[in-house]
Amino acid sequence: MDDHTGDPRAADEAVIAKVRKLLAMAEGTDNTAEADAFSRKAADLIVRHRLSPEALAAVDPSELVMREIDIGRGAYVRARFHLLSGIAGAHGCFATFATRMHGTVAHISGHRRDVSTVEVLYSSLHQQMAARAAGQRRATAAATQRFRRSFMFGFADEVAVMLASAQEAAIAEHPDPGTVLPALLAQAERVRTFAGERLGRIVTARPVAPAVRDGFVAGRRAAADADIGRARLRSVPAIDRR
Repeated sequence: MDDHTGDPRAADEAVIAKVRKLLAMAEGTDNTAEADAFSRKAADLIVRHRLSPEALAAVDPSELVMREIDIGRGAYVRARFHLLSGIAGAHGCFATFATRMHGTVAHISGHRRDVSTVEVLYSSLHQQMAARAAGQRRATAAATQRFRRSFMFGFADEVAVMLASAQEAAIAEHPDPGTVLPALLAQAERVRTFAGERLGRIVTARPVAPAVRDGFVAGRRAAADADIGRARLRSVPAIDRR
């Protein structure tokens, strides 16, 4: 377990640096076993650091930040946002999106260390999701697009489930889970208030078009291999590459 007895902010930066390096190593190797090992270590660092009592105690409203992520345009924008939103929610951040002339942008609000973690995971998992979806073909271009869109929604949904399971397991293993939950709820409220102050009125987006069931199921299967454990996050190679 990482030592947070020193400066919590310095420890946060060190963990983020380790996570970036591990994910880069996972994506840079063609050896599935090595990639799996690197990614599981990165996921373990993220989950344990996120719920560190010292790190939570160091949370300060002045650390709140908002970062913008371009999620493009076209048929797959909402699926990308679904992936980003699931990652953000699991790390105490709040995700919103807005449509602009050049495309759609997402805003991630949260504490600096959490937003950085979300950016790292989204970059890696989006690349993997896009590569898997690109490999899907159907009889016509329209059918292929519908299937890929549904596939991406399924993939994103399974990632959200894995992250939620990892968080629940980490809370259950915490020496005093009763102190963690109130801290997380209070943090979530501060983050939402911050987002509202920065963005103004936030409204609920229109419902997305229904997903094609077989595409959705295929996406969920692509996001988790048969060996995945719900008590922990298997992460990148369990979700495969790019």
